[in-house]
Amino acid sequence: MSRAALLVLADGRFPAGGHAHSGGAEAAVKAGRVTGAASLEAFCRGRLHTSGLVSAALAAAAALGVDPVALDAAADARTPSAALRTAARRLGRQMMRAARATWPNPELDALAGQFPKGAHQPVVLGLTARAAGLGPEDAAYCSAYETVSGPATATVRLLSLDPFDATAVLGRVAPDLDRVALQAADAARRVAEEGVDALPAASAPLLEISAEAHAAWPVRLFAS
Repeated sequence: MSRAALLVLADGRFPAGGHAHSGGAEAAVKAGRVTGAASLEAFCRGRLHTSGLVSAALAAAAALGVDPVALDAAADARTPSAALRTAARRLGRQMMRAARATWPNPELDALAGQFPKGAHQPVVLGLTARAAGLGPEDAAYCSAYETVSGPATATVRLLSLDPFDATAVLGRVAPDLDRVALQAADAARRVAEEGVDALPAASAPLLEISAEAHAAWPVRLFAS
C-alpha cells in the first residue's frame, strides 16, 4: 500500500470532476436549509451517514475486487433519483479518465469498456484505489471524505462562507468520518459471503428530491 497514492487520490485537485458538483449543497442553500457553518455541519453529517455510507461501502467493495458490474447495479438500486444516477455516472466517467492516466490497469480498462458512458463514481473510485495498491479502508475514506468536502467547498462559493469556517466544519465531522469509513469497509468484507445485499442501503429522501428539482433549474452554479 502506498500512502502517497492515497494522498494523490484524495487530493481535491485530482482531476475527477468533483469541483463541478456541490453534493446537494446548492439546492440546500437555495431552500434555506444551509445558511452558515452550523447548518453546513448538520448537512454534512446527514449526508455522510446516509448516501456517504452507501458510497463508501461500494468503493470499499470495489477495492476488494468484488465484481464491479454487480456493484454498479447495487449503486443503481440505492439511488432512486435519476438526476443523481446521471451525476454519479458522469463523475464516474471523468474519474475513469483520470484513473487510467494515473494508474493504468486492465481492470479499469475492462470497466471502461463495459460502461462507456460511465459507471457509478464510487465503484470507479474503489477500482481506482485497487489499481493504486490501496485497500478497502483507503477507498472508503476517500469516498466518505468527498461526501463532506464537496458541500463544504461549494458553500464557500454559494454563501461566501469563510473558508476557515468551512474547514473547521470538516474538522468537527472527522470523527464521524472515521466511523463511517470503518463501518463501510466492514460491510464490504461481508459481500464475499452474503452478496451485495450486505452493503448498506441508507437513504436520504430529501437529497433525492432536491436533486430532481435542482436538475430542472435553468441557471445553476453546480451540476448537482
